[in-house]
Amino acid sequence: MYLKKLALAGAVSLSGMLMSTGAYAACAYENTVPLKSLSAGFEAWKAVTDAMAECGNFEAELDQEFRTKQPAAFAANPSLYQIGGVSNGTITPLLNAGTIRPLDDLVAKYGQNLAPNQLIRVDGKIMAVAMMVNTQHLMYREDIFNDLGIETPTSWDEVFAAAEKIKAAGVVDYAIGATMKSGWNLAQEFVNMYPGFGGQFFNGDNTTAVNSDAGIKALETMAKTLPYADPEVLVSDSTYVQQQFQQGKIAMSNLWASRGGAMNDANESSVVGKVKMAAAPVAMEGGAPATTLWWDGVVIAANISDEEADAAFRLVMEGMDEEMVKANNEAAIWLVGGYEPGPLAAGAIATATATPAAPPYPSTTQMGLLHTSLGNELPAFLTGERDAAATLVAIEESYTTAAKEAGILE
Repeated sequence: MYLKKLALAGAVSLSGMLMSTGAYAACAYENTVPLKSLSAGFEAWKAVTDAMAECGNFEAELDQEFRTKQPAAFAANPSLYQIGGVSNGTITPLLNAGTIRPLDDLVAKYGQNLAPNQLIRVDGKIMAVAMMVNTQHLMYREDIFNDLGIETPTSWDEVFAAAEKIKAAGVVDYAIGATMKSGWNLAQEFVNMYPGFGGQFFNGDNTTAVNSDAGIKALETMAKTLPYADPEVLVSDSTYVQQQFQQGKIAMSNLWASRGGAMNDANESSVVGKVKMAAAPVAMEGGAPATTLWWDGVVIAANISDEEADAAFRLVMEGMDEEMVKANNEAAIWLVGGYEPGPLAAGAIATATATPAAPPYPSTTQMGLLHTSLGNELPAFLTGERDAAATLVAIEESYTTAAKEAGILE
């Protein structure tokens, strides 16, 4: 059972990025081995997989439900995919199941251009290669804020004060967009807010510590969002909120940095140049930004031939090269050489370099179980079926049952 944290410190470092510009180049070789990947569907993954497809014999499946499909797909023998897109929040089930392979030999063969902070190690072995950092941070309509004389919020209290002014002005459908879709997304909202109030997720004996004053405050803050958000918030995920921004329906949101580039896509956005980025708001004075830091990257399946693994990793290196970054600079906060941070990266960089710093998402089996329990139990709080205290008890009980079944608790 995987109980240790990943080596994340390097992967969330934003220092040492190379600055350059250039044009996209076609694949440097022809891939002759049929390969498939399964990853999330945001713009960065599209950019990387499009670059991989230039080499031929490659099929990319971009699916926001990838995290629920990967475990079974990679457990098949042979694996249904050779390449997987993961993050520090989704790699754990694959590690636990032993369905991804160490990459040290492939990095030695093809990874000469990789930076040290891209190499994600578990127990000393390279198990993933990070391509970008990600975090949820404040995105806001600068034009609306300027028109209404609103300063950029730095705390959640200021967010709600701004939301009240925006709602009263009636300039958008909803002042706040919220990624509170029942399940994983809603759980992540709590995971962001809770450490912002100084909460610790676990005790030393692996029991959960969320049934606490910080837990109550996190739930109360989440509930304060509801009067300013779409009534259909329990079906609102990142794509939903991204589209609300693009359609001019919302004024601000704590949204993933990886969605920033879509705001300036003239083919689908009516707010090009109007959405600005700032650090994630703090939950309490003197606290860290109420969010978590993430990396996204690539793993290679274990249940495939060595020939396929070799071809897959070589293809990944082609997709994650400097030419791809130069052609898609604004699609992500890249860890790949050639990245030049622009205005759309400002919020993530401010969040990642804040003092005190936002914590990395905990990549542990315990956290995976707790995240599931949060996703299952939080909807009843937002619908008013349970109060905050009863919700925390339900989360604690759900986690305890799952942790005992997993052998984490006796």
